[in-house]
Amino acid sequence: MIKEETITELKNIVGEGNVLTSTLERILYEYDASVDRALPDAVIFPTTTEHVSQIVKTANREKIPFVARGSGTNLSGGSVPIRGGIVIELSKMNQILELDLENFRAVVQPGVFNLDLYNTLAERGYFYAPDPSSQMVATMGGTVGENAGGPHCLKYGVTTNHVMGLEMVLPNGEVIETGGKSLDMPGYDLAGLIVGSEGTFGIVTKIIVRILKMPEEVKTMLAIFESLEDAAQTVSDIIAAGILPATLEMMDKFTIGAVENFAKAGYPLDAEAVLIIELDGLKDGMERLSRRVVQICQKNSARDVRVAKDDAERERLWIGRKSAFGAIAQLGPNYFVCDGVVPRSKLPETLRQVVKIGEDYELRIANVFHAGDGNLHPLILYDERTTDINKVLKAGMEILALCASKDGMVSGEHGVGLEKRDAMRMVYSEDDLNVMKRMKMVFDPDNLANPDKIFPQD
Repeated sequence: MIKEETITELKNIVGEGNVLTSTLERILYEYDASVDRALPDAVIFPTTTEHVSQIVKTANREKIPFVARGSGTNLSGGSVPIRGGIVIELSKMNQILELDLENFRAVVQPGVFNLDLYNTLAERGYFYAPDPSSQMVATMGGTVGENAGGPHCLKYGVTTNHVMGLEMVLPNGEVIETGGKSLDMPGYDLAGLIVGSEGTFGIVTKIIVRILKMPEEVKTMLAIFESLEDAAQTVSDIIAAGILPATLEMMDKFTIGAVENFAKAGYPLDAEAVLIIELDGLKDGMERLSRRVVQICQKNSARDVRVAKDDAERERLWIGRKSAFGAIAQLGPNYFVCDGVVPRSKLPETLRQVVKIGEDYELRIANVFHAGDGNLHPLILYDERTTDINKVLKAGMEILALCASKDGMVSGEHGVGLEKRDAMRMVYSEDDLNVMKRMKMVFDPDNLANPDKIFPQD
């Protein structure tokens, strides 16, 4: 527990109303979108970088662990305060500080919602590319911590490809700036190192991002298949043909039914799989390119390929895809989200084996994923009242092992957090892990910043 005089000091920094200490209040911050829970000793809402610095200096002096948190939408236990301590809730640091359209840059605080930035830019004819499915509530700080992707990361890349610079509070309370608006900064690429570090190096308080001009033309298609394998093969064939869509998203029959019942997006309930394919770019040549994509789908036995007729129809298709994780709740009271990556060419065989794992464990698995870059998201359905969670976690770990065995990776965009710590040994040697641990200790020698995450604990 935190000493009473320390709580008083923290209240003096941010104001009494910005420090939560009652059990009821703290319970709201003991979990994220994973299955893990741990109760913090206090929750603090800073509104400035100086607040964060003072809070962290106090925590460092008292050797209190701290965890930065946004909306808590992360899916791997990354913001669960496993050692108690302080949750530093950044939701009140939510300002878009600058839109530098002339230089294609924006500067934001970590509590800005991804979708708010997107909508603000869209009004001016620009966009920020990383678009996680949770973008309505996902914060920019959280996407930096997890190196989030999203449907459009196939063409445009993940968060690290768009972060130019950061302001960060180190675990001793010092404030540093890394990178900047320029494309090429001298010295070490510390911004690149910090993105994806899951808050284990410190707390990001300002983010400089690259923005892009809206494309001239967008074509969005729904391809309908009678088998998952045909849909997966289509993904490989489109890329092999030298075509780089903005998105290639796949959903299986389980997911289609749940999404259609929820969003009425126009998905066929009798299909085994659908692909959402979106092309964007110059208007010249777009019709030819879209016809070529339709031909590839038909070659792989697509039953139908529907091209969105207008923005309203395109929006319906995307509402369906982006509501998939929420809609899955109709199929069961609980689900566990896996997040692995395999080479595109190995998608068909990997999907067959994922289905087999579900059968072996007598668990239903729904599949919705960023097929274009081989990023799988099997959703393992269960009821915590009747199902042993260890069986669910074991099935999830087997899926990650499957991905690793296919020359893949144990996380594509959801991070490692608590859930995948042991899976790190599937893809890294002990020497690899030791180098990473030493890097963590350079920034955080007392192991106070989001401790016990990412690395196996033994």
